[in-house]
Amino acid sequence: MAFFWLCVVLVSLVASVAVNADMKLDCRADYVTVVWTESRSQANTSLFRLGSCFPTSSTAKEAVFSVYFNDCNFRSLVTGDHMIYTNDLTFISSPGSLILPFSHPVVCAYERSKDWYPMIYKPVFDTYGVEDLVFHIGLMNADFSGPAEFTTFPLGSVIPIMASVEQHSHQPLLLFLEECVAATTPALEPESHLYPLITNKGCLVDSKVSRSKFEQREKSSELRLSLQAFKFALGEELFIHCTLVAWEPNSFDHTKKACHYGKDHGWELLDNPAYSSSCDCCESICKSRKTRSLSGMHGVRQQSVLGPLTITDQNS
Repeated sequence: MAFFWLCVVLVSLVASVAVNADMKLDCRADYVTVVWTESRSQANTSLFRLGSCFPTSSTAKEAVFSVYFNDCNFRSLVTGDHMIYTNDLTFISSPGSLILPFSHPVVCAYERSKDWYPMIYKPVFDTYGVEDLVFHIGLMNADFSGPAEFTTFPLGSVIPIMASVEQHSHQPLLLFLEECVAATTPALEPESHLYPLITNKGCLVDSKVSRSKFEQREKSSELRLSLQAFKFALGEELFIHCTLVAWEPNSFDHTKKACHYGKDHGWELLDNPAYSSSCDCCESICKSRKTRSLSGMHGVRQQSVLGPLTITDQNS
C-alpha cells in the first residue's frame, strides 16, 4: 500500500459454528493469509469462499486463502486511529451434507499512519451497476499467467482462453460464458460459417467431442477455458464470438452455470459438482425457472469477440 504500517493487530472472532474447526489469520501489510482447518469429514474444503475468492489451495482438512486486501471484496473502515479490513469466510453446503452453510468473520486491524488521509468521498455501500463493469476476454499462455505470445495453434493443441469482469466497488460477481461460437468473420452475419463451442446457457458442447474443459476458478470474477483446437476453417482467420454474463455468486440454476462433459462422469458443474443436475438440460433446452435472485439482480451481459486466431493442420 502507499503508506507504512506502524503496527499490526490481529483480530480473531470465534463463532459458535466453529466448535469443530480452527481458523488462523496472518495479517500482513497489504495481504492476509487465512487457514481454516476442518475436523468434520463431511465438509468439502473446496466449497469455502473468502468474499468473492476461491481457496488458494485446499486439502481434505484445510482451506487456505492468501490474498490481497484489494481483492475478494474486502471492506475497509477507518475509525479513530485504526484502519480495519473485514470480510466473511463462508461455507456453501452441498446437498445431503450434515453441515449447514455458515459464515465466519475475518478481521484485520492496523494502526493508521499519521500521514494517511481519506479520499474526499468513498461509497459506504456497494451496489450493482452496469455502466462501470468492464469485461475482458483474451488468449493466454499455457498456464494462464499472461497473454499468449502467438495466435496460431496446431490442430488438437490447447487454446487457453480467460474471460473476466472488473468489479470495482460492486458486490462479488460470478462470471459465466453463456454462448460462444467460432466464425470466419469478425461480425456475425447470415452467411457466416459457424462452429458451436458453448450453447444452451453455459454448456460447453465442444467438450463432448474433444478434451475441451473449464479450468478450476481462482476468482469468481474470472473463467478459464482450455479449448482443444478444432477442425474448422483450417488455415483461415477465426474469430470467437462470446456472450459474457455476470451474476451474483451462488445463484446456480439451469441458465446460470458453467458445464463441461467428461467421458467418465457425464455433464459436470464447474463450481460445485454436487449440483451437476443443473447441467442435465445440456442435452435438451435449458429454460429459466423464472425465479428472481435474492438481490433482484438480472445478469449483466456483454458481447465480446476474440481473434483473429488460426488453427493449422500440420499433417496436411
